[in-house]
Amino acid sequence: MEYVQDFRWKKGMKAEELALGLSKVGFQSVNLGRACEIMKKMKRDGAKIYLTFTSNMVTSGLRGFFAQLIELGMVDIIVTTVGGLEEDIMRAHGEKFSLGSFRADDVALHERGMNRVGNILITDESYARFEDIMSQMLKKIYEKNRRMTSPEFFREVGLMLKDKNSILYQAARKNVPIFCPAITDGALGFHLFMFQEKHPDFIIDSVREFKDIVTFTGQDDRKGIISLGGGVSKHYAILSTLISGGMDYAVYMTTASSYSGSMSGATTDEAKSWGKIKDDADAVTVIGDVSITFPLVMCRVLEELSKEKVIKGGKN
Repeated sequence: MEYVQDFRWKKGMKAEELALGLSKVGFQSVNLGRACEIMKKMKRDGAKIYLTFTSNMVTSGLRGFFAQLIELGMVDIIVTTVGGLEEDIMRAHGEKFSLGSFRADDVALHERGMNRVGNILITDESYARFEDIMSQMLKKIYEKNRRMTSPEFFREVGLMLKDKNSILYQAARKNVPIFCPAITDGALGFHLFMFQEKHPDFIIDSVREFKDIVTFTGQDDRKGIISLGGGVSKHYAILSTLISGGMDYAVYMTTASSYSGSMSGATTDEAKSWGKIKDDADAVTVIGDVSITFPLVMCRVLEELSKEKVIKGGKN
C-alpha cells in the first residue's frame, strides 16, 4: 500500500523532482504520476505514439514544446485541428500573440481588431498576413500536386518553413504525418475554398486520408495515445485504431467533465466500452489545465528517458 507523502520544496529543485514529488500528494497529482509512467512505457515498448491536441494549445507557448517533442522522436503521428496549424504558420513568419485577460472587454477588443483566445490575443492583421502567405503557398503546392490528403498538404507547407520551433517544420523533416480531419474549420477553410473556386481540380481527399490513418498501424503494432483536450482530434485518432485492436496505452488530459457525454470529457475507461482502448491497457485520465499538467509530466518523462538513453537530450 502506498501512502500520502508531504510535498516540500528544496533549493534548486528540478522539474523532474517537482513532478515526482507531486505524484504522492493525492487527488489529480497521483494521476500526473501515473501519466508519467504510462508515457515512459509507451516509448520503452516501441509503441507508435499518437499525439493529439486542440488548436488553442498551439495558440499558447506549448507550440514550441510540441515541435521539440517531434524533434526528439517522442511522436510518430499527430492529429489536430486547423486553427493551431494556421497559428503555427503565423508564428513561423514572425507573428506575435499578446497576453491579455480572461475578463477583457470583448466588444472593445473587436473594435480594435483583436481576437481573444482565453487570455491570448491575435490581431486581424495577423490573419490578413496569413492570407497573403497561404496564397503564395497554395500556388506552389498546386504546381506539385493537385489532389492530396491533409498530411501531404501540411508536409509541403512544413518544408517551406524555416522556423525550428514550428510543429510543421519539424514534422516535415522527421516524417511525422499531421492529420487534420477538420481542415476547413478555420481561416484556412476560406482560403482553400477561394483557391478551389479558381482551380476546381485542387482536392483535399479526406476519404483517402482516413484510409491512411486506419492503416498507419496494424494488429501487431503497439499503440499509445497522448490526447490533450478532446473533440475531433482525439476521436479521429482512437477511432482509427479500432479495427486494429485499440490503444495499448492512453493518457488523456482535459478540463472537461465526463458527465456531459462529450468526447472532450470522455475518460479512458469510457473508450474501453467501444474497444478504442484495450481492456487491459495502461491508461489514465488527468483533469486539469493542459498548459500546466502536460509540461510537468512530459519534462519528467524526457529527463528519465534521456538518462536511459531512450531519447537523445534536448538542446537549449
